[in-house]
Amino acid sequence: MGSPPPEHSGQSRPGDRNVIIPSNSEAHPDVESPDDDDNETTPLQNKSIQRVPPSPILTDHRRFPSIGESDRDVPVTEPNEGEVAEEKPVTWSSLPKKGQLAILTLARLSEPLTQTSLQAYMFYQLKSFDPSLPDSTISAQAGILQGSFTAAQFLTAVWWGRLADADWMGRKRVLMIGLFGTCVSALGFGFSRSFVTAAVFRTLGGILNSNQGVMRTMISEIIAEKKYQSRAFLLLPMCFNIGVIIGPVLGGSLADPVHSFPWLFGPGSLLGGKNGVWWMEHWPYALPNLLSAMFIFMSFLGIFFGLDESHEVAKYRRDWGREIGKRIVRAFHRRTHHYNPLTRSDEDASMYLDRSAWSAPPSPVVARSQPPPRPRKRAGLRQICTRNVLLTLLAHFLLAFHTSAFNSMTFVFLPTPRAPEDSRSGLFHFSGGLGLPSARVGLATAIIGFIGLPLQIFVYPRIQGKLGTLTSFRTFLPLSPAAYILMPFLVVLPRIPYIVWPSFTFVVSLQVLSRTFVLPAAIILVNNSVTDSTILGTVHGVAQSISSAARTLGPLIGGWGLGLGLINNMVGAIWWALAAEALLGYVVLWFIYEGNGIEKPKPIAEEEQEEE
Repeated sequence: MGSPPPEHSGQSRPGDRNVIIPSNSEAHPDVESPDDDDNETTPLQNKSIQRVPPSPILTDHRRFPSIGESDRDVPVTEPNEGEVAEEKPVTWSSLPKKGQLAILTLARLSEPLTQTSLQAYMFYQLKSFDPSLPDSTISAQAGILQGSFTAAQFLTAVWWGRLADADWMGRKRVLMIGLFGTCVSALGFGFSRSFVTAAVFRTLGGILNSNQGVMRTMISEIIAEKKYQSRAFLLLPMCFNIGVIIGPVLGGSLADPVHSFPWLFGPGSLLGGKNGVWWMEHWPYALPNLLSAMFIFMSFLGIFFGLDESHEVAKYRRDWGREIGKRIVRAFHRRTHHYNPLTRSDEDASMYLDRSAWSAPPSPVVARSQPPPRPRKRAGLRQICTRNVLLTLLAHFLLAFHTSAFNSMTFVFLPTPRAPEDSRSGLFHFSGGLGLPSARVGLATAIIGFIGLPLQIFVYPRIQGKLGTLTSFRTFLPLSPAAYILMPFLVVLPRIPYIVWPSFTFVVSLQVLSRTFVLPAAIILVNNSVTDSTILGTVHGVAQSISSAARTLGPLIGGWGLGLGLINNMVGAIWWALAAEALLGYVVLWFIYEGNGIEKPKPIAEEEQEEE
């Protein structure tokens, strides 16, 4: 291509172009722009013209000439008219705003860990309050503690959603209040010495916690493009399966540590001294709650220092926590790196460790500062009551009802003793459970979690991307009623492990596969049914409220029906009723459609480019 060019001496070369740089802006001397002989720049008032060499950084598939080459020597291919550029497939690594999503995911994970760890020792903690109480009373108290949390969420989730939509509050503040309330609830529950105290702290946690709806709202605002929704909205249900695997293990192993780890906390132990650790003797179930509270508090700090506000008005408010977080990250980078990056994307300034958005230099178009939008009058609850929104919320309620009832009934059905062989009469009249010991029940819990997690990570995004949200919902929902119909027939199988366990795994796999596809699809449908950003948080709050109501009623009705079935020698009746309820939700799906969601306005710079 010829001899290399001489050193730059202020004279123009064929590879140079004119770049308009405002005189009062901080132009980076290393930012370069590609050739474009067809565009001519004219000096503007109060702006200076500098000549910079062309950029070696390529932002698309075209090859631009390097220094010393003329653009006449290198052909530039343009797509033909009507030709659509092939999009790269969406992967987990291609998700935008990964730093923000990571913070939300960790904050969401802290709650399932706390809730699921309670199940491992709640019965024994209640028994320690009053050992004279019969097991039936303890079981009833455990049901009250489980229901008090979801019932409190049902009563308050809508109002927290309204607060998240308020200009003076915003999403981030509501999220921090919810995490703080969950932290206080965990500490209070762990150090409780009576059933009433434990119930008060559980109820307090439900009143202050509506984070699931707020997190869904923030994800929908952070991830604007629909092609990323299948993975972004999957992060929250994925945390449930992780919590199901890890939570009970932590709770069961750390409960009553003086007796579980006598060599470490007991009398004469490494940390216990002569008489053992006093506070662990006095509050034997405080340690797992302390660990949960520490994890929740770390999530709180992550939200405070690292999460950007996504509310369209509140995000322009000064955020002291965010400013401190950026200073901490900058100070850390100065100590570990001795160079300055060429450019930094303003769109992902929230996490400097995420370099995926730094590959392209800023646009040569001079971007004007965009003033914060004026506060808009929020839409009323009447505007939520459209036919599609109501039917979508109904499908969400029915889904939450039968999935929560299945989880609750399964862990009563598994340890229930088997019925006598001569109690069976016909095809439908039989009773009893699988009679599994507590260790095997824990194994069954792990099976459910281990089946769901890889499905969510590897299988769901690909199939959902091919079928679409609503089609995948309709395709996989019928697997749930199939699992409910088959579940009671496990008790009539021969009592041989290599027959019972594969059969149980198959039935549970049907329900987990269905749940893996329909739970994130339900969230996406609720999100895309909203067209007004001023009620987005409210709608997600309503969705969480009705979901909490379903998760309160599902286990209650499921447990009541299972008890009636055991008494009347027809244990399958409640399972088959649950299948009928799931099929009703399947019918509702054929009367709803997937909306387009909220269309975000384009930035000013993009509008100027289109006008030119």
